[in-house]
Amino acid sequence: MKVAVGTDHAGVDLKETVKAELARDGCQIVDLGTHSHDPVDYPDFAEAAGLALREGRAERGVLICGSGVGASVAANRIPGVRAGLCHDTYSAHQGVEHDDMNVLVLGARVIGPELARELVRAFIGARFAGDERHRRRLDKIRALEQRYGRAGD
Repeated sequence: MKVAVGTDHAGVDLKETVKAELARDGCQIVDLGTHSHDPVDYPDFAEAAGLALREGRAERGVLICGSGVGASVAANRIPGVRAGLCHDTYSAHQGVEHDDMNVLVLGARVIGPELARELVRAFIGARFAGDERHRRRLDKIRALEQRYGRAGD
């Protein structure tokens, strides 16, 4: 599985932990940066990850920022991206199984490296269940995207 990984300056160190776990799980990593602690803006990396998914350069993504909230908000503005901020393993796998979540978002200032590894394993190991109720709900999400778009408010 190809996984795009992006972070702002707050998540640079945790990104390396995430990349190592993905590699252990046999994933190919598309590292979208950033690569230093110099301040950068999380929407840029959320967009890069979303585009990697939309263009087929990655099947899933992992985004990291300080809290995870900003990266999650930004990523979910991109049609086709279903990003979930997860700080527990249940949400990390259930988000994929029920909601076809394709981007895991982590808060580097909220969780530590061991929990990040567990979340990545849960996310990567999960598969969309495809039950009728889940497909119906995804269809409704797609309809919302078409009806309202994702342009700024």
